[in-house]
Amino acid sequence: MGNIDLLARRTAAVPRALSHATPVYAHRARNSEVWDVEGRRYVDFAGGIAVLNTGHCHPRVIAAATEQMGRFTHTCVQVLAYEPYVALAERLNALAPFEGPARTIFFTTGAEAVENSIKIARAATGRSGVIAFAGSFHGRTIMTSALTGKTLPYKRGFGPFPAEIYHLPFPIEHHNVTVAESLKALEFLFRADIEPSRVAAIIVEPVQGEGGFYEAPHELLVALRRVCDQHGILLIADEVQSGFARTGRMFGIEHSGVQPDLVTVAKSLAGGFPLSGVIGRDAIMQAAEPGGLGGTYAGNPVACAAALAVLDVIEDERLMQRATTIGDRIKARVHQIADRNDTLPIGAIRGPGAMVGFEIFRERGGTEPDPEATRRVTARALEHGLVLLSCGVFGNVIRVLVPLTVQDEVLEEGLGMLERALQV
Repeated sequence: MGNIDLLARRTAAVPRALSHATPVYAHRARNSEVWDVEGRRYVDFAGGIAVLNTGHCHPRVIAAATEQMGRFTHTCVQVLAYEPYVALAERLNALAPFEGPARTIFFTTGAEAVENSIKIARAATGRSGVIAFAGSFHGRTIMTSALTGKTLPYKRGFGPFPAEIYHLPFPIEHHNVTVAESLKALEFLFRADIEPSRVAAIIVEPVQGEGGFYEAPHELLVALRRVCDQHGILLIADEVQSGFARTGRMFGIEHSGVQPDLVTVAKSLAGGFPLSGVIGRDAIMQAAEPGGLGGTYAGNPVACAAALAVLDVIEDERLMQRATTIGDRIKARVHQIADRNDTLPIGAIRGPGAMVGFEIFRERGGTEPDPEATRRVTARALEHGLVLLSCGVFGNVIRVLVPLTVQDEVLEEGLGMLERALQV
């Protein structure tokens, strides 16, 4: 059965609220390549939206998951616990991007991790307010939709949302928002809407994902840490998309030297198996009462076993260094494309490690977004055999999330497809 047939079945069986970036139905995949149900091969620059830093079906990840499946697939850790959960928590505690003892608890999705980080922060502080940023994406539950700083398509029709969620402008130079303006908005918020003593947490993505691959300026993160320390507020780093070697560090916030209190993780943690978690400072993580956190499938044993293998692969295959190498090659190639006269106007090429984004503008040298051209580029890329995603509050950012295990020749092939897709 082909893509068109499956799309027709999907249209009849699945609600329209579940959207698709492509009309392609996958049949099999290895590392950075995917074959659809019709046998056509694609180079994958999407990585399942940052889930496949270790590539599709990495042999060591599959072996670890298969071995665990031969033992058992589920007991519910709250009923019968198991060693892979404990071992993975120990590994992540040792990797935590802050000083001092750490603890980790596991969930299933990134939204669950974020939502539980808010529960933990509220339990630890006895406060209710939470501050997030415009352009952020934290999930699709009611709480995480409220935290998300983008109305369409994540909020329209789903309100009312939980109270005491506030947003600050995220500093982006070519959007004419400075760090000083973001911090001034924070001061205004404290005067006008909520006093600092009622704020439990400030949550920030070290690199905004869905919002457009904008890196949080060092000055901003330092100032947020200072404000949190001054007022007893917890700083949450949402590393769901930027974690696990994608930025050239295990966690994106490590580039800044700023130490958060809580870290949310998911996506590439388990190499394609559903797993998320919250890593936090010991005393903060102990604040919630027994039974207050958890979930039936949270910390699934197969996913935990896969995640242990993922951490081994990141270390043994030096994927943090590989991310920097890949990212430099991608950005250099995009700069070359930007200098051509026969390509669309592109600029604002950016991103730490291999978390690379760039923007498509209406005119060369300008900054007015061109979302229509961006949609054409992703469609044209697919025609050439490249799976490519867009993002951004204006829908004009191309993001590259190629697996860090990509072979050099496949990376070059994909960059060639990207270049052809950008030609006028």
